[in-house]
Amino acid sequence: MLAAQLATYLAEIQLPATPEQQKQLVDFVNMLNKWNKAYNLTSVRDPQAMLIRHVMDSLVVSPYLDGRRFIDVGTGPGLPGIPLAIMNPDKEFVLLDSLGKRIRFQKQVQFELGVKNITSVESRVEAYEDEQGFDGVLSRAFASVSDMLNWCRHLPAPDGCFYALKGQLNPEELTQIPAGFVLKQVIELKVPELDEQRHLLKIVEE
Repeated sequence: MLAAQLATYLAEIQLPATPEQQKQLVDFVNMLNKWNKAYNLTSVRDPQAMLIRHVMDSLVVSPYLDGRRFIDVGTGPGLPGIPLAIMNPDKEFVLLDSLGKRIRFQKQVQFELGVKNITSVESRVEAYEDEQGFDGVLSRAFASVSDMLNWCRHLPAPDGCFYALKGQLNPEELTQIPAGFVLKQVIELKVPELDEQRHLLKIVEE
């Protein structure tokens, strides 16, 4: 059932996927559902809802990623990082979270599903350092865009981009983007079977 639904949803958003990638995405949902019963990794309890609210909600961002190295800040159980890594094997993803149980789950996913382009790190964002800098800083965890930019400003490479995944847009929030940053693009996203607003904000440093 999940496999057929996934194939339909991927076709709807016109995102090509190999049979192996589709299997990995379904296996990820099944692993998340299994671990969630013991470790409470997400408030979404139903696998079909996980497929829509977690996997597809992550994958609609995929066509807009520019670059090779990305960091997913406040990734939780690996969202959006793991689905994006599965669909973009040519890109590298660092998954950052401060809770050990989430990192353990991610590492088990990496082991069982053979996702080789993710690195899971248990750390608070302000304590994490990377010498190279990232082409993209991703997050759907922050309550406000200004918090994301202030806490993550040390992470992108000089020409890197912030990707803030948001629901309904709050115009007031956009006026509170800190000095030194520019809102480059607002992209309206459509998640299959989800009757809720989704937006991707691309923000760069001046």
